[in-house]
Amino acid sequence: MLRLPVIAFLLCSSCTQAQLIDRNATPQTVALYNNLKKLSEKHILFGHQHATEYGHGWSGDEDRSDVKSVTGSHPAVVGVDFLGLSGRPQNEMDWVFNNLRETITSTYNRGGVVTVAWHFNNPASEGGFYWKDSVSKAAVPLLIPGGSHHEVYKEILKKVARLAHSVKGNDSTLAPMIFRPYHEFDGDWFWWGRSHSSIADFKSLWRFTVSYLRDSLQVHNFIYAFSPDCLFNSEEEFLERYPGDEWVDMVGMDDYADFGRDGKYNVEAGVRKLKIVSDFAKKRKKLAAFTETGLESIPNTSWWTDVLLRAVKTEGLQLSYVLVWRNDEHSATHYYAPFPGHISVPDFMKFYNDPFTLFEKDLPNMYR
Repeated sequence: MLRLPVIAFLLCSSCTQAQLIDRNATPQTVALYNNLKKLSEKHILFGHQHATEYGHGWSGDEDRSDVKSVTGSHPAVVGVDFLGLSGRPQNEMDWVFNNLRETITSTYNRGGVVTVAWHFNNPASEGGFYWKDSVSKAAVPLLIPGGSHHEVYKEILKKVARLAHSVKGNDSTLAPMIFRPYHEFDGDWFWWGRSHSSIADFKSLWRFTVSYLRDSLQVHNFIYAFSPDCLFNSEEEFLERYPGDEWVDMVGMDDYADFGRDGKYNVEAGVRKLKIVSDFAKKRKKLAAFTETGLESIPNTSWWTDVLLRAVKTEGLQLSYVLVWRNDEHSATHYYAPFPGHISVPDFMKFYNDPFTLFEKDLPNMYR
């Protein structure tokens, strides 16, 4: 079955533009924001973490992704990670910088969308980005203004800004990115998690991060996304650590637990939480997204249509994209998108061919 283009027109020539929190955002960033908003009324973009950097059994191949090998199109949204920009030897950080720049600009040149996670190694202790008892320090209060590691944090943000200023496409414009720092902050598994920082300190860290990047370092190609895990059951709980409308462009959530992790399904609960996110976004004129989900190894052969598609097509939801996690290049079981020969390919093709889902080949010019 051939997939026909579902969008072939400029979306935002006459639509009312939403206001990004960065009043000096680049025209391409503003266009991306508004096009995502308009598309979310009738569609959802499909995303995959590290889609073009590596996949199941391969790494570093040009213009390859497991999704493209199955469908003929890259995912509409490609996830990258700023993990390697700090806390490593300089030569490793240089390699990460160059690889990120290549991945981001290639995606932009093809017309795709980039979203950035930040598995941020603890700058105040050993332990990496996870919380490790007796090893990790509660670093959030140390990074905010007045904290012992505030200047260290500013140097790390300068590296982020340097990358943001370097990602110029073939047309010499900067590639916009959806920047999603401190994700899943309502859990305890990361050092910035709920049990390791106060509400006030977390909000202060978020606000400083945005203001320093935007106002001091002149980064104007970020869309800032606030995305807890799924440990909330009301808007009040969802907003416990929300820094305020003037500091957030997009709201989302990560949810594996309700969508089949460890064989446990509670899709109704997952949809209810997505509705909290979507309704809040509509009310505050923000973007909404399903920022992470997936089923490891995808043993459920109808997961794509019976679980994920059914959930995101729920009446009233308005989500700009859904992203599934990565396909590890070495692991035989750690993957979240199908590859040629996988048992879920037939169902994934139904998901792909549904007019509601958009892949890279379906996108209009997102940047004008």
